[in-house]
Amino acid sequence: MAQGQKGMNTDTVEGGCCCGSIRYRVNGEPTNSMICHCRTCRKAAGAPVVAWVTFPIERFAFTHGQAIEFHSSQPVTRTLCGSCGTPLTYQHADDLSSIDVTTCSLDEPESFPPTHHSWVSHDVRWVRFEDGLPSFQATRREEERSAF
Repeated sequence: MAQGQKGMNTDTVEGGCCCGSIRYRVNGEPTNSMICHCRTCRKAAGAPVVAWVTFPIERFAFTHGQAIEFHSSQPVTRTLCGSCGTPLTYQHADDLSSIDVTTCSLDEPESFPPTHHSWVSHDVRWVRFEDGLPSFQATRREEERSAF
């Protein structure tokens, strides 16, 4: 398997849900890899944080099964497996050109290490990461824009 910058995989990768009912395939290098601490991701996954890898939408395809879609908020569409409940994707109406895939639904999640933490302002008080990655109170993009 070829490796891109920072150890990220640049070949075809696959993933799916826990029970195997849903499978997907993604081609090429991701545009982002992060750990989200926001309240909505926490609620949707039932976990203190969710790791995401972002890809251009044209490189993503479900290959087996039919994922269930729901709106966790007005602009956000998420998918999950209707049989086992595994969270699979996230897509925001403001950027329909990309899709976020739950890192740990990938067959090889270790190929996509996170580059930063977002929405740490929403952290559960007992969550502590000491991985040295940059952390942002909201999103990295918002904080980068406000710096100019």
